[in-house]
Amino acid sequence: MSAIALPPVTVIVPTFNERDNVAELVTRISAALAGATAEILFVDDSADGTIDEVARVGASADLPVRGVHRERNTGGLGGAVAVGLAEAAHDVCVVMDGDLQHPPELLPAMLARYAEGGADIVAASRYIGGGDSAGLGTAVRYAVSKASTVVTKAMFLRRLWRSTDPMTGFFLVDRSRIDLAELRPQGFKILLEILVRGGERRELRIAEVPMEFGTRRHGDSKASLRQGATFLAHLARLRFGRMGRFALIGGVGAFANIGIMWALTHLGVDYVLAAIVGAAVTIIGNFVLQELFVFRDERADARRLWVRFAASVSFNAVEAALRIPVMALMVETWHISSVIATAISLVVAFFARFLFHALVVYAPRRRRTDDVDEPLTDTAALRVIRAIDAEAMRPGEL
Repeated sequence: MSAIALPPVTVIVPTFNERDNVAELVTRISAALAGATAEILFVDDSADGTIDEVARVGASADLPVRGVHRERNTGGLGGAVAVGLAEAAHDVCVVMDGDLQHPPELLPAMLARYAEGGADIVAASRYIGGGDSAGLGTAVRYAVSKASTVVTKAMFLRRLWRSTDPMTGFFLVDRSRIDLAELRPQGFKILLEILVRGGERRELRIAEVPMEFGTRRHGDSKASLRQGATFLAHLARLRFGRMGRFALIGGVGAFANIGIMWALTHLGVDYVLAAIVGAAVTIIGNFVLQELFVFRDERADARRLWVRFAASVSFNAVEAALRIPVMALMVETWHISSVIATAISLVVAFFARFLFHALVVYAPRRRRTDDVDEPLTDTAALRVIRAIDAEAMRPGEL
């Protein structure tokens, strides 16, 4: 059996004050990729002369070596990787750290796995058979790594269920399969960003190879409490972005609804009529805000404005027509305040409204087929799962 031809590759190395690692890293990468078409691209945020060391080592290296120095550390390490993906000479890119904890000797195995086909991303995993996370050092760091992996996978069950190590910083990605413009990296978990946000238009297929995570030689760990806080905030933005905006607007509308009810009932208006007036005002206001801040990008492919407005108002009117009698029933049978009953009914109705708007009001007028490479089993259950994951839980920015 003939050997699999390795594709041309750009090895992207984001660096921050890692001058002492450059020479060894370039030597080991060059040895691992001997005979392959490859380049090494450093994206540097250092203040210790790392970029000058890159130029010095690159002048005599066996592979082409380039360096990009960023004056502003926008987006942290993830932002540096995004710059590298945009500047790379080849579509197949491998991202690895500059601290020598990611073994360059694994590069041929990652490229060979990609060349076999069936994968857009090949991740080096510490947590599959043959992998080793001893390089994390302390038990605390290991526990934090495992806990963050579990939490992350729980929040993105469908997109990450094939990944054992979505937090790894050592991975291969086919740049042509992702939309770089969709990436909004924050912190140093760039693979998570790519898997969740970069694959919105198509499912990204992931394969894994085992990695023995090495011990840091020089430089300081990028992990810190600040980075941890950045990661948690970014995780929240990825998971709850669109739904968060919808909830925020719904919350504003709910407070407006309750405020209108309170004002009208204190003026002597019957609470049922006050609820109807409050619902009518907030339904229109919510639609305007959703158009501007929640589904702005979907408007171009969705139905015409008046159709969206009619569908939104009609659904909300039906929902209100069903919700208000329930609210009245709670008042009469539970003997609770009409304001509290209204608040409870609004919370219950939230998910139904969001799903209807995401899946119906702003649904594309026609299904896009140009980006679909493989047919998917089209059962009713899978349609529901795909729709909820792609729309109701679509990542975005708060």
